[in-house]
Amino acid sequence: MAVNAKHCAYCFDVLIHHLNPDQMPAPKPHFPDAEYPLFVTWNTVRSSGELRLRGCIGTFTAQPIQEGLKEFALTSALRDSRFAAITRREVPKLSCSVSLLTNFEKVTNVMDWEIGVHGVWIEFQDTYGHRRTATYLPEIAAEQGWSKIETLDSLLRKGGYTGRITDAVRYAIKVTRYRSEKASLSYPEYLKLRSEA
Repeated sequence: MAVNAKHCAYCFDVLIHHLNPDQMPAPKPHFPDAEYPLFVTWNTVRSSGELRLRGCIGTFTAQPIQEGLKEFALTSALRDSRFAAITRREVPKLSCSVSLLTNFEKVTNVMDWEIGVHGVWIEFQDTYGHRRTATYLPEIAAEQGWSKIETLDSLLRKGGYTGRITDAVRYAIKVTRYRSEKASLSYPEYLKLRSEA
């Protein structure tokens, strides 16, 4: 697997073309088109260098990288229900990350995963008996300083669970762990990469 800055640059190309269709030519990807599940994450880079999440959406279904990046670069930028759509004026403050996912394993013990190593995808039933899912990429729990229990509780809330969270609720969760390879690129780095192309 070889995720790299070119994948992130292509996401910037797709977003900028969408926001400026008359000024920016349609992007052409310059990388092999293998198939992977993937996520695209947009962050705003603050003046302090701190990153603030601006959108993150992906898929667990393996698909050609070019097609997946094109779809999820826009979906995560414009249709993440937690945020307003990214605007043209925000682009210079953005950073893009691409995560390619591998090694999916269903586990029998909900605690059988490592913080900072595995992503966690959970399936559960809400208080009305509806199937719900939620995931965090491998870096999220470590960045937040969460324990495994805090991570699972946050995933339950993210997935829409509104009831009281008890050990019985936690241990009824179905957990799939996975790994990812990630690349990131800020807008200034994107401009430098494109100027060298």
